[in-house]
Amino acid sequence: MTNQLPNGRIHIIGIAGAGMSAIARVLIGQGYAISGSDAKESRRIMALEQLGAKVSLGHKSEHVDGAALVVASTAIPRSNPELLRAAELNIPIFSRAQALAALLNPYQVIAVAGTHGKTTTTSMATIALQASGLDPSFIIGSEMNETGSNGHHGKSNWFTVEADESDATFLALKPAIGVITNVEADHLDQWDSFASIKSAFVEFGMNCSEHIIVCADDLHAADVAKELKEQQKSVFTYGKSPEADLKLVNASLNDRGWSFDLEIHSKVIAHLDLQVPGWHNALNATAAFLVSYLVGADLGDTSSGLSSFSGTRRRFEFRGQGDSVRVYDDYAHHPTEVVATLTAAREVAGAGSVIVAFQPFRFYRIAHFLVEFGEALALADKVVVLETYAPGEKAIPGAGGAAVAAAINLPRDCVVFDPSLLNTPQIISRWAKAGDIVLTIGPGDMATLAPQIVNLLAQRNTK
Repeated sequence: MTNQLPNGRIHIIGIAGAGMSAIARVLIGQGYAISGSDAKESRRIMALEQLGAKVSLGHKSEHVDGAALVVASTAIPRSNPELLRAAELNIPIFSRAQALAALLNPYQVIAVAGTHGKTTTTSMATIALQASGLDPSFIIGSEMNETGSNGHHGKSNWFTVEADESDATFLALKPAIGVITNVEADHLDQWDSFASIKSAFVEFGMNCSEHIIVCADDLHAADVAKELKEQQKSVFTYGKSPEADLKLVNASLNDRGWSFDLEIHSKVIAHLDLQVPGWHNALNATAAFLVSYLVGADLGDTSSGLSSFSGTRRRFEFRGQGDSVRVYDDYAHHPTEVVATLTAAREVAGAGSVIVAFQPFRFYRIAHFLVEFGEALALADKVVVLETYAPGEKAIPGAGGAAVAAAINLPRDCVVFDPSLLNTPQIISRWAKAGDIVLTIGPGDMATLAPQIVNLLAQRNTK
């Protein structure tokens, strides 16, 4: 099978997923006729239909009739009637990774990899290039606040893309410029060891034809950078480390995020005033700035774009306020991400308390990181833990929500296990006082909790 997209209609199974919907948006922008199917209605489906896609709810064999190509993620079972029909009709079937590689083939690709921070860094790099007058195509794992979109067909030859290491599909990419934000153990249901994960990031760097950008402040990413330099790759590092090529200096916390200068060769070349909280976002913005620097974009425009960046959906996303309690939502599902999110929450809360509703994601992850999750969540003042969300995964004893709740070193009246999710909004509303902030953290149905909590808090004003 050639790595090219054929002429004719492309049918996407599971089109409402974050990755698939972004691919669909770009293909529509390129002029392809797009059809697709998914299990239920969603805002992404409605948006794609407005762009011209024909989307069916449910999976039926006749949906693929007449298609020139079928695209399906690895999460789609081989027994899916649309896949079976495509095979019967000899319609080519691409995985998401194959479709993405074919889509990216004509472009100068900027691929952002890393255990954490991929979505935000890819979004920041996109905004930086847009602010500099470029119009890159992009595929991102979440919708950017500025555009409301996770995918776009641009006019320039640059294409920014989030590179997923979870199942090694990022190794199919051949970027001009790569970014590695950090390297840590995760997705250990797919990788046999942490050593194999580090090796994969080295391979990703070797696949970059021009430059590879690596965070010098991350221990394991720095190891990867060292190995790539030994292989004569063009490596640029960033961070607070004195060893970094692009250094964050003169940093201070403002009322929304971090302000800092960027220095290269002992010369300050830019100043950023971020509108998103958390030191991790200062690092993400620095990586994005370095992308613009290497592309040759205007650095003043880049700084302005990054300083105005307001975030993406489900990444410390402000969802509303009631009775002087602010509510945010975040997708964090690894202990390091939870620590970064709650550290940022402390910056925002000031003297207020930080109250969390947390849904664990995947039994294997909880089994491996139970102690670390307990330590991370103890950075909050009060926590409601839901049952572990693990679609299609066999339960592992001791890796449920109750175990996570028991691992949190907070007073027992400050931790509640609510397996049903039904009582969580009421518990949060009872706990929260004026000046506090509330965070709903995790995958699954967590995004639906925030508006319920906001409504309950708002009702307190009317009583």
